Amino acid sequence: MSPTFLIKDVCIFDGEKVIPSGSVLVENGLIKQVIEGHLKAPDASTIVISKPGHTLIPGLIDGHVHAHIDDENSALKQSLKFGLTTICDMHQEAENVSKLRELAADPDAADYKTSSQAATISGGWPAPIISAHHSPDEARAMISSWPNIQNDEDVEVFIKSRLNDKVDYVKLIYEDGHALSMKVKSMPMKVQKAIVESAHRNGLLAVAHALSLHGTIEMLQAGVDGMVHTFCDQMPTEAITQAYLSTNAFCSPTLVVIGTLTGEGLKEQKKYCEDPRAHKHLDDQSINSLHRCVGLGSSEAKVEYAYQSVRQLKAAGVDITLGTDSAGPAHGTAFGLSAHQELGLLVKECGFTPKEALRAGTSLAAKRLRFDDRGRIAEGLRADLVLVEGNPLQDIDHTLNLRGVWKKGILCSTYNGITA
Repeated sequence: MSPTFLIKDVCIFDGEKVIPSGSVLVENGLIKQVIEGHLKAPDASTIVISKPGHTLIPGLIDGHVHAHIDDENSALKQSLKFGLTTICDMHQEAENVSKLRELAADPDAADYKTSSQAATISGGWPAPIISAHHSPDEARAMISSWPNIQNDEDVEVFIKSRLNDKVDYVKLIYEDGHALSMKVKSMPMKVQKAIVESAHRNGLLAVAHALSLHGTIEMLQAGVDGMVHTFCDQMPTEAITQAYLSTNAFCSPTLVVIGTLTGEGLKEQKKYCEDPRAHKHLDDQSINSLHRCVGLGSSEAKVEYAYQSVRQLKAAGVDITLGTDSAGPAHGTAFGLSAHQELGLLVKECGFTPKEALRAGTSLAAKRLRFDDRGRIAEGLRADLVLVEGNPLQDIDHTLNLRGVWKKGILCSTYNGITA
């Protein structure tokens, strides 16, 4: 059972608004009370944490990862160390889902949401990236187990399988290769639209991958609720803004992974990796990954197009949420840390205020992904909390000054000295 504790004398960003100096009481893993000013501990057994000069924010939500299973449970544990209390898997081998959910029950692991297997077609994405990062035998075994959706009957089988997996959303893929240095087979739009419609009939959120402007417009017109990448093959147009606005879809741009796709993000990746605040929490695979790039972008692909698209969509009022596309084998990303890099890019490259960026990774991500029990510091919600020294509302870089991370009211063991 999680302890009762009181955090006081801190600036609070509750996911929407700022309390310059306030207190938060946690009982039984839930937020019991939030007030401006001082709150008295309910009894002598309450743990009291007073941290002037610190800021308390909701646990961060990474809306796009690809977790993996290893002996160290590194995907989920490393994420939590960096303040990611929830990670959202956007394509996973179906047989791994139950195991990852079990691993997420560890108090030192991030909570786990998933699409299970994405809607795939033989010869389509993500087969090329799997083939590039696994042995031929491993790649063939993985790819052969994926859906090959060709018609309406396949669609219904796919959706039924996802319902059996108790997924949190359905992931679609439109990859035409325009942003990549390769040709990729695309699923017919008639089939894509049928998947979206079946997902919605069954009460499921539908989100989609696309890295090209054309593919993004196609998937928005198919009716998806959100895009889990922005595009990078050309400058944004007015048509893309209208496509988003016409359906009220959100965008999780994954700027970090687009930077590693084109090779332009290497300097920034290394900077974050070598930051002593981050380096101590990284496993060897992450360190190696951050010193390399995927480098599969076409000659037309540019990360600046991605930045410009986010600027334009934000100005038009489109919801932008946090997502990184972090994956174990993929170069250029690291579970947990890449979310801090993504927040920095939203501020430094896309015109976000630090408050807007933090909202993208907390309350707005929870709202758009339909997670009603988290994303804010509010009475009755999960006590998913992150304490940082300094004020990330003034300087987004302060999110790496991590001093405490709680998942459902339980302190991550990395931060056991918090009361000292």
